[in-house]
Amino acid sequence: MKFCNQCGAPVRQRVPAGDNLLRYVCDACGTIHYQNPRLVVGCVPEHEGRILLCRRAIEPRRGYWTVPAGFLENGETLQQAAARESLEEALAEVTVGSLLSVVHVLHAEQVHVFFRASLPAARYGVGAESLEVVLVEPAEIPWADIAFPSTDFTLRRYLEDKAAGREQHHFTTIDRRLGRAPEG
Repeated sequence: MKFCNQCGAPVRQRVPAGDNLLRYVCDACGTIHYQNPRLVVGCVPEHEGRILLCRRAIEPRRGYWTVPAGFLENGETLQQAAARESLEEALAEVTVGSLLSVVHVLHAEQVHVFFRASLPAARYGVGAESLEVVLVEPAEIPWADIAFPSTDFTLRRYLEDKAAGREQHHFTTIDRRLGRAPEG
C-alpha cells in the first residue's frame, strides 16, 4: 500500500499507539489501514453418492479441479456465499448443510470455509468460471489434479466422515512460507 484511501497522502508502515502490529498509517489524516484475511467459501455438493466438481477456467490453477467456492461478498452469510458460488460456477442449486472445514491459508492471507451440501437433482452446467462440471464417484476424484490443498483436505475429511457416518468440523493451517502442509 502506498497511498491513503481516505485522503490520498502517502502511507508508511508503523505500529500505531495502542497496537502491537505493523499497519499502514497515514501521517496526513491519521487513518490506520487494517489488512485482514479474505474469506473463501465453498461446499461439497453431493447427489446420490456422487460429488460435484468443477474444472477451473480461471487462474489461479486453471484446468485443475475444485468444488464450487469463491470469495465472500459483503451482505451475505457464509452459507449464502457457498450456494451462490455453486450457482455461478456449476449452475447448481444446492442445499447448504453443516460446516465441514476451516482452513487457514496463511501465505495467501485467506481463510477457506467449506460446508457439506446436497444437490437435490442432478441439474448442473458449466458456469463462466468453469471449463467442465461433473458428478463423480468418490473413487473417480482426480486427486493429482485437485487445484488447492484446502480442497484436497476438505474432500478427504468429507469422505472420511461419510465412511464413518459422522459430521465433524475439521480445522487445519496451510502456510507455504513455512513449508507446512495440511494437518488433521
